[in-house]
Amino acid sequence: MKEVNSTIIHPTIKVLLTYATSEERVEQELEKYIQLTKRKLYVLELKGVIVGCIGIEFASTGICEIKHIAVSPVERGRKLGSKMVDYVCNKHALRSIFAETDIDAVDFYRNYGFEITSLAEKYPGVERFICVCSIPQ
Repeated sequence: MKEVNSTIIHPTIKVLLTYATSEERVEQELEKYIQLTKRKLYVLELKGVIVGCIGIEFASTGICEIKHIAVSPVERGRKLGSKMVDYVCNKHALRSIFAETDIDAVDFYRNYGFEITSLAEKYPGVERFICVCSIPQ
């Protein structure tokens, strides 16, 4: 895994982020990763090809939110998302990690071990969930 700390963002990262946010918001979100010190963006490469990314934002010491997580469709089902979560948890010695998501990603978080709570219909017709995982120390 490598941290993205450049203002020049590889096009593959932009494509991956469209799986985690709307296409219209990708540039805005990338700008936040570049500008905000509490945000970090990491990429996962396999054989020199970027296949995944995870973006986090620190809420406080030892606690962060997953802002974005995405894996290339051809690489899904290989536990790469879990490996990225493991990486950020270990790298930053996290005590807790959380994410807000929709129904499409709830099973990923549940399978990892996150506790899932419905936030109800946060947007018209869209149920959102908060997913929280305490990391054993």
